Amino acid sequence: MKRLSLIVLCSMLFACTSKPTETMQTENVIAANNSLYSSLNTMFEGDFGPISNVWSHGDSITYMGPFGGKLVGWEAIGADFKQVTDMKIGGSIRPEGVSVQIGEDMACVSCTEVGENIGPDGQPVQVRHRATNIFRLENGQWKLIHHHTDIAEQLESAYDKNLD
Repeated sequence: MKRLSLIVLCSMLFACTSKPTETMQTENVIAANNSLYSSLNTMFEGDFGPISNVWSHGDSITYMGPFGGKLVGWEAIGADFKQVTDMKIGGSIRPEGVSVQIGEDMACVSCTEVGENIGPDGQPVQVRHRATNIFRLENGQWKLIHHHTDIAEQLESAYDKNLD
C-alpha cells in the first residue's frame, strides 16, 4: 500500500510540474513573437537594433515577406530590413488570433498581422495578412528563423514594388 501511494504521489508531482514548464515555454514563445512585432514597429520608425536582436543570424534562416520573394541568411534578411528601417515608413502592426505549437527547441506561431503603414504619399496603407513565424531555441532564447506572410498587393501599390 505504501508503494502504491508513493507511485501515485510521484505521478501527481510529475503531472503538476510538467504543466508549468510547458506553460512557461508557451509564454516565452508568445513573448518572443510579441518582441518580433514590437521590433517591426520600431523598425518602421527607423530603429534597426531590436529587429536584429529578434532574428537568428544564421545562414539558413528564411524570410518570405509581404512583397514576395524569398531571402535566405541573415546577411540578405538584415540588409532588407535595414533598407526598410531607413525608409521610416511609420505605422504599426500587431498579431491577432495567435496560435502556438511548441517542440523541444522549435516553435511555430501563426497569426494575422493587422495594422497600417504610411505610404510614400503620407496616406495610411491598411495591413491585414496571415503570417507564420518559426522560432528556434538558441542559447536559452527563442530566435526567429523563418517569417512568412501573404503577399500584400496594397503594399505593392503604395510602394510601387513588383511582387513575385
